[in-house]
Amino acid sequence: MNSSTKDTYMKHTLGSLLLFVALLCVSLLQAEDFRYTMHANKQTAYLHEPILLTVDINQTNPDTVLLFQFAPRPSDAYKVIQVHAKHDDTSHHVKYHNLYEIYPLKTGDVNVTFSLTKRVTDEDKVRYFASGDRDDFKKLETKDYPIAIPPLALHIKPLPKDVSLVGDFSLDYKIHTHTQKAFSPISWKITLKGKGYTPIIKHIIPLSSNYKSFSEKPLVKTIPSPEGMINTVTYLFALSARQSYVVPSITLKAFSPSRQKTYTLEIPQQSFDIQSVDKEQLVDNIDMPALRKADWTWIETFLKYLLVFTAGYFTALSLRWKKKKMVHASHPLVEKISQTKTHKQLLQLLMAHEEGKHFSLIIEKLEASLYGTEKTNLNTLKKEALENLK
Repeated sequence: MNSSTKDTYMKHTLGSLLLFVALLCVSLLQAEDFRYTMHANKQTAYLHEPILLTVDINQTNPDTVLLFQFAPRPSDAYKVIQVHAKHDDTSHHVKYHNLYEIYPLKTGDVNVTFSLTKRVTDEDKVRYFASGDRDDFKKLETKDYPIAIPPLALHIKPLPKDVSLVGDFSLDYKIHTHTQKAFSPISWKITLKGKGYTPIIKHIIPLSSNYKSFSEKPLVKTIPSPEGMINTVTYLFALSARQSYVVPSITLKAFSPSRQKTYTLEIPQQSFDIQSVDKEQLVDNIDMPALRKADWTWIETFLKYLLVFTAGYFTALSLRWKKKKMVHASHPLVEKISQTKTHKQLLQLLMAHEEGKHFSLIIEKLEASLYGTEKTNLNTLKKEALENLK
C-alpha cells in the first residue's frame, strides 16, 4: 500500500469512526429521558413458529412531557401481530407495555427491525390540544426525535417435510348426511382450533372427478391470550355427484414447536350413497326444446281494445251533438231571438220569457248598452242567448 492510498484509507476510517461516535452520543442523549427493554422468548425458531416479543418503554426524566411511538417495521420475512398493549400516558411518567407475536415467513437469518420516536411537548401544548372538540380539532405540537434501536436477530429453521400446520391444533368435522339424491349437495364443516400459525389450507378436501366441490372462504376467528393467539378456522364445503362416491381419508401433518414433534390430524374415509333420480321427475327432460318465438298476440289484443274504445267514444260524442242539435232546433225562442232587430227588442223578449233568469248576464249587458256607456254588439248578445238554450 503506497502512502497516498494509506492516507485516503486513514481519512475514510477516521470519518466513519467520528460519524459513529456522533450517532452514539445522540442516541445516548435521547435515551437519558427514558429506558426501554425488549425481550423475545426465543431467537431460534422454526418457520411459522410464533415468537413472543415483550417491549417496555418507561420515562425516567420527570422534568419533561414525553410521548412515544413504537412499532415493528413491516417485512416480507415475518408477520407481526400485536397481542396486548397497555399504555399509561400519565404526564411526566409515561409507561408503555406491548406484547407482540412474530411469525417467521422465511428460513435462515432474519432481522426484525423497529421504529421508535420520542415526542417532546409541554403542559401548555397538552392543555391546548385537550381543549379541542370534534368540530375544532387541534393537533398536539411536539418535537419528534427518531431513536435508533438494534434489530432483533432471529435464526429460522425449516419445517419437517410435508408439514401443513405449525402449532398445537385439534380437528373437528361434521357431515350433514351420507345419503342423498343425485346432484343434491352434501354439506361439510371442518374446524381447526388451537394455538399457532393460522391454519389456512387450500384444498383440505382432495379434488376428485367423482364429485364436484363447492367451498366458501374459510372463516377465521382469532382470540388474543398472554401465551399468544388462539385461532379457530372453519371450512364450509358442499359436495355433489350423480352417483355414489368415496372421499378418501384426509390426513393433515402438523408440527408442534412446543413439543418438538410432528403429529397428524385425520378425517377417516367417508362413503356416500347417492340415489339416482327418475328422468321423468327432472325439470326438463327434452334434449332440444323448440326455440322460443316472439309472441305478438298482445299487439292484436291491444288493437282490438283500442278499436272498441274509439268506437264507443265517438258514438257517445255523436249522440251528444245530436241531442244538442235537437234541443236547439225545437226551442221556441230560437227563431224569435234571431228575428230581433234592436237591443231593446232582445231585452224585452228575454225579460218576458219564463226562462229569463237564465239570461240574467245577457240582460245586464243589454241594459248597459241601452242606458249606460258600455256598448255591446247585438249579434254577439244574440249568439250568447242562443248558446244559453243549448
